[in-house]
Amino acid sequence: MEGNKLGTMPISKLIWNMSLPIIVSMLVQALYNIVDSVFVSRICEQALTAVSLAFPAQNLMIGLATGTAVGVNALMGRALGAGERERANHIATNGVFLAGVGFAICAILAAFFARMFFAAQTSIDYIVDNGATYLRICCCASLGLFAEIMFERLLQSTGRSILSMYTQGLGAIVNIILDPIFIFGLFGVPKMGVAGAAYATILGQWIAAAIGLVMNIRKNPEVSISMKGFRPHGATIRRILAIGIPSVVMQSIGSIMTFLMNQILIAFSATAVAVFGVYFKLQSFVFMPVFGLNNGTVPIVAYNFGARRGDRMRQTIKYSICAAVAIMIVGMLMFQSIPDKLLRLFDASEEMLRLGVPALRIISISFPLAGFGIGAGSVFQALGYSVYSMIISLIRQLVVLIPCAYAIGRVTGDVTGVWWAFVIAELVSLTASALYLRRVNRDVIRTL
Repeated sequence: MEGNKLGTMPISKLIWNMSLPIIVSMLVQALYNIVDSVFVSRICEQALTAVSLAFPAQNLMIGLATGTAVGVNALMGRALGAGERERANHIATNGVFLAGVGFAICAILAAFFARMFFAAQTSIDYIVDNGATYLRICCCASLGLFAEIMFERLLQSTGRSILSMYTQGLGAIVNIILDPIFIFGLFGVPKMGVAGAAYATILGQWIAAAIGLVMNIRKNPEVSISMKGFRPHGATIRRILAIGIPSVVMQSIGSIMTFLMNQILIAFSATAVAVFGVYFKLQSFVFMPVFGLNNGTVPIVAYNFGARRGDRMRQTIKYSICAAVAIMIVGMLMFQSIPDKLLRLFDASEEMLRLGVPALRIISISFPLAGFGIGAGSVFQALGYSVYSMIISLIRQLVVLIPCAYAIGRVTGDVTGVWWAFVIAELVSLTASALYLRRVNRDVIRTL
């Protein structure tokens, strides 16, 4: 099997061979997320706030798609590592079915509750109207997103991460091209404003999904997906969800955190919410390469776990965590040195600059700490210990971050103090990550 490079290629070369295509595609993905907000910010600051407030719900949808795919990825890696090709195909087919179920859930929720979601956060009609429209379009046509993510993970499971780069990258490029056309009404297309950004997003996702399907059919012989006569297999679905649900919960925690943080910040001003939204777009340029490294590491660890190669697992873990921290240090230095220039990409007002410059500098101190946690998380996912990642995410984003942000904001009466809660939360989660990684090494890796 061509995928056997996961068990034979030198680790330092293998990690970048697997991760670089994913990193490139994720950077393109981050670019289109930023371009999306840059164009929306040209409409007005309230339009940017509407998209920022939609982020928690949108992130939850992405988390559901990604979490399911993580479960499929990890199980397929183990099956292929053990030489069980038929079982790998069975896992892939049930994974595609779960992607369809996830889409149906998100579409129904958005259709009925999108406006209620925005009305709970603000009473400004423009933000509620445009935000609800944006969210409904993104969720009710999200089958492309679910299919895209699942097909990418199937390619990654067999070591073909370069093909997943083409899939995600081309979809993102389509989004970037269509954004200004749909938002501002260029080349005879009607001007759609915030809704145009949503339509550009879903069209990019559908095109990526179509490319991903073709790649799996023509270029991924280790995996054969056939829905003819398919019946959901309860035991396989439970195993996928046992790994995937903690990842979904982690993403859900992130969405809840963003929602609650928006409530804390909007007590100061709507501009503070816009700053937080811009931060999330900008930090994706730093975090996406680390997540790409994570996605490239999971199948390597899972494959060598199935092949019972503890030595290669340890090498992978050490190298990937060091690389993740190094990337985060570079990101921190960028945020420290040019925060004003980054904010001006979004047509920042003087008030946004006043609030945003210290925000970017303070939060970025936590980046290297987060790098270790993300690197450790890839190990937990690959070995089926996603619950550890879930607990760490819960500590970081809810148990520590939100109470600290609220308390500091109330005591100081200044939004600048709120940003220090991110640093405190990452310090606590770093300690938990190290303890869990030590336990996994002792109980699992050393026994191989």
